[in-house]
Amino acid sequence: MPNAHSSDMRVPAAKTLLKSSLMLIEEKYIKFFILLVIFASPLRFPRQLYSEEAPLARHENTHKQSFISKALEKSGNAVVTIETERRVLSAREGIFPPGILNDPYFERLFGRSGLQIPQSRIERGQGSGVIFSQEGLVLTNAHVIEKTDQLTVGLSDGRRVSGQVVGQDSLTDLAVIKLKAPGPWPTAKLGNSESLQVGDWAIAVGNPFGLENSVTLGIISNLNRDVAQLGISDKRIDLIQTDAAINPGNSGGPLLNSSGEVIGINTLVRSGPGAGLGFAIPINRARKIAKDLITSGRAKHPMIGVTLASNIKQKSRYLSQRESGAIVKYIIPNAPADIGGLRVKDIIIAIDDKKILSPSDVVKKINQNDLDSSMMIKIVRDNREYIRIIKPIDIYELQL
Repeated sequence: MPNAHSSDMRVPAAKTLLKSSLMLIEEKYIKFFILLVIFASPLRFPRQLYSEEAPLARHENTHKQSFISKALEKSGNAVVTIETERRVLSAREGIFPPGILNDPYFERLFGRSGLQIPQSRIERGQGSGVIFSQEGLVLTNAHVIEKTDQLTVGLSDGRRVSGQVVGQDSLTDLAVIKLKAPGPWPTAKLGNSESLQVGDWAIAVGNPFGLENSVTLGIISNLNRDVAQLGISDKRIDLIQTDAAINPGNSGGPLLNSSGEVIGINTLVRSGPGAGLGFAIPINRARKIAKDLITSGRAKHPMIGVTLASNIKQKSRYLSQRESGAIVKYIIPNAPADIGGLRVKDIIIAIDDKKILSPSDVVKKINQNDLDSSMMIKIVRDNREYIRIIKPIDIYELQL
């Protein structure tokens, strides 16, 4: 028969063991629950951003800014709206001296109906421009300010100031305006159009249809588009072609690269067949023309007096067909090319030891001339090479 005392001793021991087991199980589940909360809390509750971490977060957000907005931060404030006014006169207004229309004898002679003069009207226009100098100089298109009587320039900060035409050049469609107010002025950095490549980003900025600070994005499609290919015969420029939208009112605004530098001045957009193509004047050419306009009020245009066409290179025993270059199609009488000994059908293959691949290369080399130095032009004629020394003259000095 079991001892009653030993039985009484086992009961507290069992209770102690059970209590210890329950505590272990409880501790295990508590740890599991704590781990679950730790891992789940980031998903349910965003971590609070403390003050010392805020600058780091702002810095990270800055890196997400697009290259377009960065480019606009550098040059966008320098883009201006140009508003023009001009008085359009009737063909018959101003024919007679003042007061003569009130003379009864004059009225009796010509009749009252024949003396009715249509009233003049004010014609308003709008374009864009870009400030490129702290002196308040604005680069734009000549056709924007042509024959204008009054110029008003609107800045991105809301200021509106009067402008004065410093000079304009119709052959390149460029003009320079001076702001008639004290600065300081926001300016855009002029880039280098010679470093452009087809496929580079192009950002067109302007005020199309009166909508200020409009931006379009595209790429450089062509670097030396001859205006003659566009059916334009009264201009003397090669253009940058882009698919960035250039709309009416964008004329004169800047074409920017991805770094925010001005690489061209928007000038026209093709309508009809091929619509959607925009064109800009290379900034290197615009910079040179602007310097001439500021210095003398008139641009200089070196020329030798020839019309050129491309020479198609091919396999042949004839030297004239194996060389790339520019074929002389026409020579202006008494022009430097005529005096210097060039002939029709000559092929220009080099100028000052630089190989010529197309007519645009010839035009570019002539435009780079300072009118004070002669050019060494290598030609192919009758399957032989010749050198001709020719000094360009200003196109306005040509005596026809």
